[in-house]
Amino acid sequence: MKSDMGLIVKTMARATIPLIGIFGAYVVSHGHLTPGGGFQGGATIAGAGVLFIIAFGVGEAKKRINKSLYSALEGLGGLVFLGVAMLGLSVAFFYNTLWHNGPIFNGKPGTLLSAGYLPIMNLAVGLKVYTGLMSAVFAIALFRRWRK
Repeated sequence: MKSDMGLIVKTMARATIPLIGIFGAYVVSHGHLTPGGGFQGGATIAGAGVLFIIAFGVGEAKKRINKSLYSALEGLGGLVFLGVAMLGLSVAFFYNTLWHNGPIFNGKPGTLLSAGYLPIMNLAVGLKVYTGLMSAVFAIALFRRWRK
């Protein structure tokens, strides 16, 4: 399948997709300091993938999207989140032992490395949300029925 989008749309998508990805990574990595976090950042990064599918078409996305890699990364995100949540289980589920006792991620409040497990959890959730949304959107794009 070929994309019906013109040169201007494709050129603007090439310029915008990296910016959307960078902003999404910023939202994920600063989720413990600012409004946002893993879900919001993952959805933002998935927006860059949706823009790619719209601008370049499903055929080009088929060449570049590895479904088994996305599936493995989605599982990894869930396992990392659950594993980090269980590390503090000696006290309580989701107990932030890295912030209370750890050698890193226990810095001055308000800094990037100040929240213990929260940045790790945000990264895991961001990965899971990004890969899940992209898999869903890609599946919908592949199996659309409104084409002539």
